[in-house]
Amino acid sequence: MVTLSDKGAEKVHEFLASQEQDAAVAGLRVGVRGGGCSGFQYQLAFDEQRESDAVFESHGLKLLVDRESLPYVSGSTIDYEETLQGAGFKVENPNVVAACGCGSSFRVAEREQASAL
Repeated sequence: MVTLSDKGAEKVHEFLASQEQDAAVAGLRVGVRGGGCSGFQYQLAFDEQRESDAVFESHGLKLLVDRESLPYVSGSTIDYEETLQGAGFKVENPNVVAACGCGSSFRVAEREQASAL
């Protein structure tokens, strides 16, 4: 399961309203791709549901996760932070065992076990 924090949901609703998109049709795609100094990077984008997506609902919004990304983001919460360094979405992911210093890439236990072989 993937969820949104209250603040994350508020920002997604604001963005969809500003883009005049309907939350019943559009959703927040949560995925991962290889890259960064720790192995994986998050991808967040507004998109329409695809047949092969796992779909979760949180705060009246659809969260769309492709099957390949699901094991890496399962159990995550998407939050929105405003700090002195900037503002943006942050993924709170219980699967992460290591992250780079700037927080833009991460490694999960399966990857760590595979690299130990």
